[in-house]
Amino acid sequence: MLMRTDPFRDLDRWTQQVLGTVARPAAMPMDAWREGDDFVVEFDLPGVRADSLSLDVEHNTVTVHAERPSRDDGVEMIAAERPRGVFSRQLFLGDNLDTGRIAATYTDGVLRLTIPVAERAKPRRIEINTGNGHHHEAITA
Repeated sequence: MLMRTDPFRDLDRWTQQVLGTVARPAAMPMDAWREGDDFVVEFDLPGVRADSLSLDVEHNTVTVHAERPSRDDGVEMIAAERPRGVFSRQLFLGDNLDTGRIAATYTDGVLRLTIPVAERAKPRRIEINTGNGHHHEAITA
């Protein structure tokens, strides 16, 4: 059987496995959703030790750093599809989240960030005064 090889296709496949694509980053896949008054983000980080994780917040940017150690040099790899080394991912958050109160947990290879919605971004009831002495309430967002 004759097989053609395309070095550019092989390079493209390799970069997608190592670097990922816009739709599916390889090193740190993530899910994000809103749960009541919290914004929740989970990162899959199997094989990453908790002490190699760091989380930095600057203004509205959250950066997650992680390290998955390399295998011993004496090991002959049969397949190596999991990225190794140091990698990071940034989240750019809007002004309506309270980055000063982020909570992070790491359980079973999943890093979970819980970011509360800022008080100023929550709907609130405002009293409207009228000229005839009556009060009326309206909801604003």
